Amino acid sequence: MTEVQVLHRTGQWCRGWRLGDVVAYDVRILPQYQVAGRPTVDRSYLLLGEGVQLTKPAVFEGAMEGWWYVDLVEIEHSDAGLVVHDLYADLLIPPAANRYQVLDLDELAEALQAGAITPAQCATVLTNTQRFINRYLRGEEEGPVGPAQKFPPGEVSALEQLPSLLESDASRPPVQNRGPGSGTP
Repeated sequence: MTEVQVLHRTGQWCRGWRLGDVVAYDVRILPQYQVAGRPTVDRSYLLLGEGVQLTKPAVFEGAMEGWWYVDLVEIEHSDAGLVVHDLYADLLIPPAANRYQVLDLDELAEALQAGAITPAQCATVLTNTQRFINRYLRGEEEGPVGPAQKFPPGEVSALEQLPSLLESDASRPPVQNRGPGSGTP
């Protein structure tokens, strides 16, 4: 595993760990979004080659607890680390991954119309959304569209087992190439 730094859309730099093409990082939930009695930290996973960020939001309660929130993102590699840019479109996936909801396409359209994203970024988001659905969520009965993979990816399952990434150095996994942005793109 390699340590990396990730800039979350809230402006927080977060320590993360890279395993293969997946980066796990913990981010503190901003006070205005916290829910009393619930954890105040979310763990997110960047699928580097796919333009996707996965999170099981700690604020999801009741019937929504354990669901995956999938952000379609652009991941910028900078000298300081990885910078995550939210590209508006999202998916919501229950634990069984037997169905999904596509969210916020209206926000994607509004961002395109307002010039907040380029047509090329919009096209990338739509392509990445379809590839993600085909790779992880499409059922066998719907016919093949390429190699299917388990959801969530195996690296995510392995990284879920790490202790808090916000804790002291004593809890850190072994490190290679230590330093900001040390993971290779």
